[in-house]
Amino acid sequence: MASWIPTVAAVGMAIGPPLVYVDQAVSIVRKKDSTGFSRDVCAILLIANITRCFFWLGDHFELALLMQSILMIIAQLALLYICVRYRPRVSPENFGASSRPLSFWQWHTYAQYIEFLAGFILCSAILFLIFSRSELYVTILGFVALGLESTLPIPQLISNYKQRSLYGFRASTLLGWVGGDSFKTVYFFLQGSPLQFKVCAVFQLSVDCGMRLCISQVTTRR
Repeated sequence: MASWIPTVAAVGMAIGPPLVYVDQAVSIVRKKDSTGFSRDVCAILLIANITRCFFWLGDHFELALLMQSILMIIAQLALLYICVRYRPRVSPENFGASSRPLSFWQWHTYAQYIEFLAGFILCSAILFLIFSRSELYVTILGFVALGLESTLPIPQLISNYKQRSLYGFRASTLLGWVGGDSFKTVYFFLQGSPLQFKVCAVFQLSVDCGMRLCISQVTTRR
């Protein structure tokens, strides 16, 4: 194998997933409306990747995967800001009608999301300092981070189902999920990444394919 191939693969792994959301962000800005895109996607990716950074502190997996998490956090913070700024007029927070406990992730201002994430990072840091020497804790941390990320398509699928429409959700995002998850699944197995990465990547790819099938059915019915 050429010596440059692993380097290219690592770079692609680091920057590819965050770039998937560029088209979605541009689309929202152009329409000045985030209808159709679930902000819960941002929640999952932010919480999962923050947790994955702590997992790296306990189990130093590939640097490319750590960089991917850092870049994804930055990308999702930007996308979340765009979604909040261009929130749908009928969003629950505009009417004070959220059915979630403490209106979780349906807050009115961007600052409230940042406050939550800051608190989450602080709590995660305290727990890591206490339990970081426990191999079991580090293992669980990895499964929590990657298991949560593997559920990524589910909130979007629920959002599309409730709307009975694909409006606002970019096909490029779904294609990015399927293509990216296929690539990273192969990458994890070839690189001998920790078990958590392999198991959750296979599960996430299966969810992606299931969502692709559901969207195909919706499109056909239309």
